[in-house]
Formats: sequence, C-alpha cells, structure tokens
Amino acid sequence: MHLHILGICGTFMGGIAALAREAGHKVTGCDANVYPPMSTQLEALGIELIEGFGAEQLALQPDVFVIGNVVTRGERFPLMEAILDAGLPYTSGPQWLAENVLQGRHVLAVAGTHGKTTTTSMLAWILEHAGLNPGFLVGGVPQNFGVSARLGTGKTFVIEADEYDTAFFDKRSKFVHYRPRTAILNNLEHDHADIFPDLAAIETQFHHLVRTVPPSGRLVVNAREESLQRVIARGCWSELLRFGAKKEEAGMLRARGEPQAFDVLRGSLKVARVEWGLIGEHNQLNALAAIAAAEHVGVTPEQSAAALAEFQNVRRRMELRGEVRGIKVYDDFAHHPTAIRTTVNGLRRRIAPAERILAIFEPRSNTMKLGTMKAQLPWALEEADLSFCNQQGLAWDAKEALAPLGASAFVGGDVDALVAAIVKAAKPGDHLLCMSNGGFGGIHEKLLQALAG
Repeated sequence: MHLHILGICGTFMGGIAALAREAGHKVTGCDANVYPPMSTQLEALGIELIEGFGAEQLALQPDVFVIGNVVTRGERFPLMEAILDAGLPYTSGPQWLAENVLQGRHVLAVAGTHGKTTTTSMLAWILEHAGLNPGFLVGGVPQNFGVSARLGTGKTFVIEADEYDTAFFDKRSKFVHYRPRTAILNNLEHDHADIFPDLAAIETQFHHLVRTVPPSGRLVVNAREESLQRVIARGCWSELLRFGAKKEEAGMLRARGEPQAFDVLRGSLKVARVEWGLIGEHNQLNALAAIAAAEHVGVTPEQSAAALAEFQNVRRRMELRGEVRGIKVYDDFAHHPTAIRTTVNGLRRRIAPAERILAIFEPRSNTMKLGTMKAQLPWALEEADLSFCNQQGLAWDAKEALAPLGASAFVGGDVDALVAAIVKAAKPGDHLLCMSNGGFGGIHEKLLQALAG
C-alpha cells in the first residue's frame, strides 16, 4: 500500500510514517517546512518528502492520503481541496494507526497535560528491559532507543496519548482512537486554548478515553489531581489504581524519599526502590505511573525499578547542550507555565545555592501565543534569578506580563537580541535554561558560540 502523509514532519505524523515504512508500505509525504532532524530521519527510511501542499501531488496516486491535524480547509492547502474535489480516500493519522497497527495489541496509553513523552518513554523502556519487545510511538526521542517509533514484535504497544484534536474533519481528541487496555491519566490542566474553551471541555475528552478502557483494563490515575477525580467520578468501568498521594492509602502506589532515590510503597509496604539520574518530584510521579502500568502486563515493581536505574530520559528534557567558561546551556521542551515552573524548580533543587538560573523561553505553543496564560508567567519563573522572553510572533505584550518580576526580566524582539542580553548578563557558574516546544531559532548554539567568542 502507498500512503501519502500531509504534515509528515511533525513528531506524531513522522512516527506514523516510520511505522508504516517498517510495516512494508510505500510512504511519501509533504509539509510546509521540510528540514532536519525529522527530514533526515525520514529520508534515511527511504521516504520521499515534498515541500509544500501543492495540488500536483495528486499525480502520486497513493492508495490513501493520511491527514495531519496541521491541515485545514482553504487556500493554504490546495492539495487537501483537490483530494476532496476528486473524492479520493483519506484518513487521519490516529485512525490509520488504530486500524493498521494497534488492532489486536495490548495498548498502554499515556495521557496528561504534562510528562506524556517522558512517562511513555519510561514505560516503553521498562517493557523492553523486561524482554517484552514493545512497539511504541513517542512524541520525542527516548535516548534508550534513539528512535521515536517502532512496531516491536511483542504483544504490547505503548503510545503517547495526546488530547489535541485528530484532524479538521474529526475534532475528537487523538487518544479516543487508541482503545487502550491500560491507560495512565497523569495530570490535567487547561491547555490547547485554541481548541478547548475551558478545563471542563478537556475533562469531557478525558472521560471519552475512560469510556474506551475495557472492564479487564486498568486506569492508572494521579491521586493529587482534582480534575482527574472529577473525570473518574463521571463513571469508571475498569480497575482503578491511584498513585502519588502523600499519605498512606490501601492499594495505592506512592513514593518515600527524594526524587533521585526513593522507595515505592503500596500502602505501607515497600515493593521496590528506584535510584536513577532524573530530578524533580514530577519525574518521581511519572515513575510511579509507569511502574503501575507495567505491572498490568506482568512486570513487577522490582523489575521496573531496575529498568528505571538505566533510563536515560528523552532528548530535550533538561538536556545539557554544552558548557563554556563554566556556563551551562540546557535545552528543555517546557512551554506551559506549570511545566516551566516545574523545570526551573527541578534545576534549582539540583544546583548549589550560590549558582544562578537564567530562564530563557519563547511562548510558542498555540495556547501561549493567544496569551491565555500570560498572567501565570511570573509565578512560573519566580525561582529563576533572571528571565529572558522572546517577544517575536506574539500579539500580546510580554513586558507587561512580566512586569511583576521587575528588573530580573528582559524581553527581546528576536533571538539575536536575547542572545546579546544573555551573554552580557551571564557569568561562570550560571545555568542557562532554554525552554520552548520548537527550535527557538537555534538559540542554544548561538549562545554557546557567543559565550566562546
């Protein structure tokens, strides 16, 4: 079968392409911006990439067009208009995945506003370490695997379950298609303000996911999240295993100890101990979720803890990109205010008290571009010593939003202006924490070069 994928260079659709190619299909694709690293990854798999969405691509005559959610109706996407006019077969990425890859597998889905990629990677690695040879599709690159997707030969398939919408013709959340037997509900806040008017709308989509889990399935739910308790209160028809409560509760998984070395408790009984290189209480909770999900497919907490000791995290999760003159430059995917705060706080707990954090970020997600959460930014950045924000592409005034931070905040009109201000302020011992869900204009290399110069 020949698939032509529209929007192929996104992480999710690129993963679909890799899985389809591994399954023996012919795969081609197009996107508005065809550039590394995704372009080189796909071309290495023998996938032909076309720049743009021109209608002339109908001449490829694929068996089916697979449509990414970047595609909308109208003149920006003439290929989509031509597909509709010609009455040609098309489907969404999640639908194709459900019908051609997930059918017949034990699907373990990881949902939540934050930590999906990291927790999915942890879970896939635990199953791999236990010899289950899982398939997986992750919205990032787990360093233990070096690829974001593979079919696997085992019965299990681990998938990052995104609540974002499926396609212009299917406004349900992607995860409704996956029909998991094991589902992690890690946390839930208002996000994706471009498609969800409020938190209640997202809670409804999460409950649609809960409805798809069979009676023999397991829901792994963060006990600290009131929003998730509301989701479960709407109805639950599967085994429910909560995790993360700070006080002892029968049957619940919780942690005792510091995030880098902690006991895993079931009620008051110790069932495993995790010692690893990750920082932050958020990763401790991610680990509990992964351990609880893996147990559902026969992996003991002790086995999971042994796997996590070898877990190398995901690229772009507090990834050290370089060090010049005693100044460290990190790359992190944080973009929601809660994720920014969690990332800054995690780094704060790891470094010496006298060392400074320079938080450097661009509000690039659709939610942040709308300014929906701009009032939360001072709260997100309060543990940083200095904050630097990229104003480029924003319709709202970042200086005004960051005014509560006073002289510790700088707003630049573009990346080059930010680099100049950061290099002027930086001194040995500083930690430069760059946060974005995009490439951030290559700021990491620009900083390293400027610091070296």
